[in-house]
Amino acid sequence: MTATAVTRRSFLELAAASTAGLVLPGLLRDPYRPARPARRIGPPVLVQGRVTVSGQGLGRVAVSDGLTVVETATDGSYELVTTVDRDFVMLSVPAGHAIPRNPKGTARFYRPVRATAAGTMEASFELERLPDGDERHAVLLLADVQTQDAEEMRWFHEQTVRDVRDTVADMGERPVIGISGGDIMYDDLSLFPEYERGVERMGIPFFQVVGNHDLDVDAPTDEGSSETFSRHFGPRYYSFDRGAVHYVVLDDVLWHGAGYIGYLDADQLTWLAADLARIEPGRTVVVAQHIPALGSGHIRLGEARPRLTTSVANREALYRLLQPYRALILAGHTHEHEHVFEHGVHELVSATVCGAWWSGPICGDGAPNGYTVIEAAGETVRWRYKATGHPPDHQMRLYPRGADPGAPDEIVANVWDWDPEWVVVWYEGGDRRGRMARRIGLDPLSVQLHTGPGLPPRRTWVEPYPTSHLFYAPVPDGARDITVEATDRFGRRYVGRVPEALGAS
Repeated sequence: MTATAVTRRSFLELAAASTAGLVLPGLLRDPYRPARPARRIGPPVLVQGRVTVSGQGLGRVAVSDGLTVVETATDGSYELVTTVDRDFVMLSVPAGHAIPRNPKGTARFYRPVRATAAGTMEASFELERLPDGDERHAVLLLADVQTQDAEEMRWFHEQTVRDVRDTVADMGERPVIGISGGDIMYDDLSLFPEYERGVERMGIPFFQVVGNHDLDVDAPTDEGSSETFSRHFGPRYYSFDRGAVHYVVLDDVLWHGAGYIGYLDADQLTWLAADLARIEPGRTVVVAQHIPALGSGHIRLGEARPRLTTSVANREALYRLLQPYRALILAGHTHEHEHVFEHGVHELVSATVCGAWWSGPICGDGAPNGYTVIEAAGETVRWRYKATGHPPDHQMRLYPRGADPGAPDEIVANVWDWDPEWVVVWYEGGDRRGRMARRIGLDPLSVQLHTGPGLPPRRTWVEPYPTSHLFYAPVPDGARDITVEATDRFGRRYVGRVPEALGAS
């Protein structure tokens, strides 16, 4: 429904319909077939406003209350019938325009729903056009900052913020935005302002994903669990465009009063169906959420099915909505790095800013502390993992023969950003010997740092994770000058020399 489709005369009629409920697509059966109504509670509110650039109206911009999506008319005006239970009216920031920011740099694309006595509200948005556009742009995904106290927050500022500033500088004039991928905090939500100070220092607009450690855990239901998060950062789910790419942020953490599961609620799926209905099939859609839709941890652990706390229970609904698009899901949560391909959707589960909860330099799978860099040119998207404190070409860690006790005659390469398009080969004395074999195993450095009582010192419960991005090759005893070459799906080549002893540089 466009802005011109709502008039004051039709307000009461539409309000009655909205109070009775909108239609949620029958996503688990047919994404285009109606099923049950979505939730509408409380009296209606007529929201009116304009989206402008330098005082001139901007048409075809999506505005939403988290259920209904309308578009602005050619003069930038819109009208939206919402209800008092909705928290925000939000703008889907269009391509080619700067991301509006709060004073500390977090994105501000929303207005709280505040109705007058007459049941009306005004919500206008002023945008600024980017002089050089954003067809080429970058997104930095900072998964699981997860600071628990002032010391860990200091490390975030000293290590991560500094590294991000350098990465942004290396991008030149290309527009860069950040997405904090959930678990910004480690339960102490009073530290949100220090995170915001970090965003201010990084100097780029940041969007936030809500994670399970960002919740008000004293809330008895999911509805109240994100109140503190929303006071700082606004809506739990929303969308925006950069260049030719449509970005969606989702809240897939469902709090049930005594814990959480991965789940997308009906309101959110209703909104997502309406949001994606505006997007031409075949376009690139990037979805950011905290809990992976699927992941592969259950396979590596020998479990029959994914756990409810590490996957999205109703992920089939998400897959169906994303089916018409070139879809990439970005997630965090599990403190490891992997790529999963399911139902035509590519899921990138990013290793974390905090590694294994600020217990050392790596996650449990051996991937270093860091963040994922997404680069877009038109609808083409590529990515790489950026290890904090290391150059961009730090993409693998090599171990000598016998570093894995279960493979005493083999060298090991941990290629954390591996996906099936990578090629990993080894050389002896400059002569190519062949491809390395990928197997599930434990990263030797993780075994050294994380195994046993009292290790690691800050988080003694951390243990090495079985990972599927380890590569092995049998090497003769006494062989010298052993190197490994890894080439990613984008043709970027990384070469490293295998040390002669564990722990040697």
